[in-house]
Amino acid sequence: MTVDRRTAPLLVLGGVVSVQFGGALAATLVPRIGAPGSVLLRLLFAMVVLVAVARPSWRGRTRSEWLTVLLFGLALAAMNTSFYASLAHLPIGVAVTIEFLGPLGLAAALSRRPRDLAAVAAAALGVVLVSGVLETSLQRLDLVGVGFAALAGVMWAAYIVLSQRTGRAFAGLDGLALALVVSTVAVTPLGLPSIGHWTPRDVALGLGIAVLSSVLPYSLELMALRHLAQHVFGILLSLEPAVAALAGLLVLGQVLDTRQVAGMALVVLASVIVLGARRSAGPPEAALGPG
Repeated sequence: MTVDRRTAPLLVLGGVVSVQFGGALAATLVPRIGAPGSVLLRLLFAMVVLVAVARPSWRGRTRSEWLTVLLFGLALAAMNTSFYASLAHLPIGVAVTIEFLGPLGLAAALSRRPRDLAAVAAAALGVVLVSGVLETSLQRLDLVGVGFAALAGVMWAAYIVLSQRTGRAFAGLDGLALALVVSTVAVTPLGLPSIGHWTPRDVALGLGIAVLSSVLPYSLELMALRHLAQHVFGILLSLEPAVAALAGLLVLGQVLDTRQVAGMALVVLASVIVLGARRSAGPPEAALGPG
């Protein structure tokens, strides 16, 4: 397939779909082996594939480069673990919508334009609608799930900042491959107790999640971003909450009510305004996120 400005958006859209359907599959794995075990399976397979492909050099790195990749790997581990933990409590569409406030808030903070700040306020209202806080008593509101999703959003924002630094410090896929080694090591103590409960089906599912949530979307994104302007990428990225809701419906049978759909629409609209506003011709460096 020839990649150009006409076909590149299709690759990014394919990556968005891949990430969110990978997240929906992860939601079926989390109840069986827990969030840390599920993250460990995903990161382990993704690390093996990317290290084999990138073959990063371990020598000749400066202390600053190692610090960057260490922080990047820890952010990656925390982002995925908190997001997967939220899936044990919330529908995936709700979790992704709350999580999306992280990169959205980061983009607005870097912009500081009144329009972007207003868009983030609208997105916050959307999250209130999606979370169900208005029509649910405090005792019944799943604050644990909301907290994990919000933490995943904070770590997603940190991941974006650190991925930019890593991309500048390392050539090709080296930085990502080394960060995956760090994140896998970081998650191992948490996920190790679940190994005794892994079945061949769980391992196969973990491999599928790694391909859908890490290997495939990153490869598609890497090819597409050479030909995409930043505002186009931002608009496509804004579809993630809606695609997550679709994946939740098709894979998990999760149905959102009218108020939640309206809230999600607010978040998507705000994301289009904020993430799609920059009209830089250069490619963006933010990855597709945890999923």
